[in-house]
Amino acid sequence: MPQADMTDVIVLGAGAAGMMCAIEAGKRGRRVTLIDHASAPGEKIRISGGGRCNFTNIHCSPKTFLSGNPHFAISALKAYTQRDFIALVERHGIAFHEKALGQLFCDGSAREIISMLTREMADAGVRLMLSTSIHSTSRDDAGIYEVETSDGRHRAASLVVATGGKSIPKMGATGLGYDIARQFGHRVTEVRPALVPFTWPDHLAPKWKDLSGVSLPVTARCNGASFDEAMLFTHRGVSGPAMLQISSYWREGDSIEIDLAPGVDVAGELISGRGERPKAAPVSVLGEILPRRLAQQLCTDLSPAQARLADLGNAAMKAIAGTVHAHHLVPGGTEGYRTAEVTLGGIDTAGLRQKSMESTSVAGLFFIGEVVDVTGHLGGHNFQWAWSSGVAAGRHV
Repeated sequence: MPQADMTDVIVLGAGAAGMMCAIEAGKRGRRVTLIDHASAPGEKIRISGGGRCNFTNIHCSPKTFLSGNPHFAISALKAYTQRDFIALVERHGIAFHEKALGQLFCDGSAREIISMLTREMADAGVRLMLSTSIHSTSRDDAGIYEVETSDGRHRAASLVVATGGKSIPKMGATGLGYDIARQFGHRVTEVRPALVPFTWPDHLAPKWKDLSGVSLPVTARCNGASFDEAMLFTHRGVSGPAMLQISSYWREGDSIEIDLAPGVDVAGELISGRGERPKAAPVSVLGEILPRRLAQQLCTDLSPAQARLADLGNAAMKAIAGTVHAHHLVPGGTEGYRTAEVTLGGIDTAGLRQKSMESTSVAGLFFIGEVVDVTGHLGGHNFQWAWSSGVAAGRHV
């Protein structure tokens, strides 16, 4: 058998977290081998943000993350902040802009972020191995890790798992990181798709799918979480930022409460309309508050809403308004990992050190990025976790 290649650090996964870890470790003089099955690094970066990469969020904080331990991410996020990554972007002369809610995007292409990271890796002496499948991982009695790949065996004193979650399987996403964690005795929490569109239940699909393309600002609530963003109707269900955000808090069978007209006194508008145009139907008023097609669909489901305004009392008006302000939807499900932006859950943080991301039970083993049970809100937070957790590990491998 050919002799295995020996290095200081092996990083599995050339995504955002893996590249950041490799850069930081390389800067410390560590010999780093970064391995990925894809033919190019940063594939998820490339497609993110509509091709412009929402690379961080100026409002990123531990409060914008979900985890079994809500305090776990604090150390890494404080040690390498969004301001640190922004400074890196600026040093490379990449132009960017801020969108709503603190989201930062490249003015040009997401490929600029990938190019920045690959240049940083080259400067740090990182060995990048692409189109390389990982067959197995092991650790010998001396604490040396061996990774068997399609390109031979590689050995190192430190192994960093940055293989991501199960989201977007068409890009090659698998549960490899979870398998490695279990192999070394780590617990993996329940994982499920997050930041993902919802699908219609069977009984709603026939009439609501025709609203495909309609969008509006809403407030979505579920299990104590609330988001004020846009909702988009699709032929399959509902999407848009508000729905993607609330999907991280939703469980099968839960009802989502949606305020379809936040900040508008719908009852007051209906009552005023009764005095101004008593012969009109409520849809005339609702159609000025909501997208017309949505107003018409709501009114087909509300028998009082089909009467004239003059025939409705205040109680009936308030009932119609209640449906608008607290519209309850029990989705049939989600679109799953196929379109999910991230995977919720992952490697239990109870088995990792907060400052270094190293296993508390297996020396030299690190887990970073999406594979860990730390999931951010929509809008650049998950990339910031990748940068921060990658740097945390890179400083300790």
